[in-house]
Amino acid sequence: MQDYDFVRSSLRLMQRWTPDAIKVSANKFMPAWLPTGEVLNAPPFARPAIAPQPTTLPATLGRLGALEVRLAQTRKDIKRAQRLRYNVFYKDGSAIADAKTMLARRDKDAFDKICDHLLVIDHDARLPLDGPGAFKRKPPVVGTYRLLGQEAADRHGGFYTESEFDVAALIERHRDLRFLELGRSCVLPPYRNKRTVELLWHGIWSYVRRHHFDVMIGCASLEGTDPDRLASQLAFLHHYAAAPAEWRAAAHGTRRVEMNRLPKEAINPKAALHELPPLLKGYLRIGAFIGDGAVIDYQFGTTDVLVVMPVSAINRRYIQHFGADAQRHAA
Repeated sequence: MQDYDFVRSSLRLMQRWTPDAIKVSANKFMPAWLPTGEVLNAPPFARPAIAPQPTTLPATLGRLGALEVRLAQTRKDIKRAQRLRYNVFYKDGSAIADAKTMLARRDKDAFDKICDHLLVIDHDARLPLDGPGAFKRKPPVVGTYRLLGQEAADRHGGFYTESEFDVAALIERHRDLRFLELGRSCVLPPYRNKRTVELLWHGIWSYVRRHHFDVMIGCASLEGTDPDRLASQLAFLHHYAAAPAEWRAAAHGTRRVEMNRLPKEAINPKAALHELPPLLKGYLRIGAFIGDGAVIDYQFGTTDVLVVMPVSAINRRYIQHFGADAQRHAA
């Protein structure tokens, strides 16, 4: 869940908690300053003894006017997402590109080959293609997310997030649940609005429901690499949004940066919330938790925190908004 940068359900705990207890517990950890709402009851999303087979997703997941959300279908589609990431992270952002990245003008790594890529396309905007046949025009990719399911991660050495946080211990505690990693999220500046973000979340929710994922995880980024300048934001997340023990995962010891940089009474919650990036605020409103400790990513010029979002903890009003079967913006 790279910052946009606006991108890891209950539970093995089913043997220990009743559905009502799950609901009470999840509400207990929901910060009081966030929008209130009934946490989704566990039974509709409880993991069955045998995982159902994922259903095939249509190429187009949803539409809002001229905007379409879809999964990348070809290598060219993935390259378009990589070019968008390069423009947002390197060209307009603070990421430091090596020579290979600068020549390719694409943000890419080994994970791209094993991930699904969610794209938002604007059919009313037409950009010229590069190279031969430049007179041709194609609707641009204006937003993207990278999605990595647990099975694919297990086959290829783990999640990207594991390079910064000990999510392996978290996954081991919930072996009967299926995890989905959200990452490399970005949106072009003119499209950083409710419509684009809503379509991205519609696409993610469609993917979660069709593939029966129980927990979403990933990194969210604060701009900058000086933890002292980010003290109010980090301390706010530590005191007001920390994951309960069952959902907690810590930054790796060699890279861990302390988040508890201010006493709780010294924090102005409203001011600190206002300072947070829109993506991270969105995660918290939906019902996400924050892990223990932060990690500085010098390449991208950010300080990363771990986001853990069990489907069982998602605020009911968001489920109602998108629909339990993700039909709100279905094409």
